[in-house]
Amino acid sequence: MMPPGVLFVIGASGAGKTATVRALDAEGLPGVRCYYFDTIGVPSADVMEREWGGGERWQEQATAGWIGRLVANPDGAELVVLDGQTRLSSITPHLSSKGVRHWRIVLLDCEPAVRAARLRGPRAQPHLASGRMDAWARYLREQADAMALPVLDTSRLTVDEAASALRRELEELRRQREAAA
Repeated sequence: MMPPGVLFVIGASGAGKTATVRALDAEGLPGVRCYYFDTIGVPSADVMEREWGGGERWQEQATAGWIGRLVANPDGAELVVLDGQTRLSSITPHLSSKGVRHWRIVLLDCEPAVRAARLRGPRAQPHLASGRMDAWARYLREQADAMALPVLDTSRLTVDEAASALRRELEELRRQREAAA
């Protein structure tokens, strides 16, 4: 059986990843299953340092674990979506080694002021509205630009509009997967 096509939806906190993927999930698209990276639990910085040698190493191993789980495809999905806040360098090395043949990565990004307002307001996580989060968002954007990946700026989009953009990415992924079958 062919492994599912994988759509990675990445971005900094407050970019709209989870809200957008939840909206996509609520559509109940045939053959599509959505997953959320943070459901595995995120250890404290101290634990990451002690057990993995730091956050970057934990993130890489957690991402590899997620990719392996998605490829195992316990739900029998044709396409899977993973919402996560992970480095591109934690995704791409594991794709071929885990047997992922069809994949796409989309970065959700937004203006720093929009991200801060979301984090301070609806998200109720004002501690994440920081220069560190802004730097993380810039880093992800630079990586996406360097790899010529699609970037969806959610600054002025509704959640439904962003979900529609992800649906188009899934449709393209489905076409690629079907052409290879």
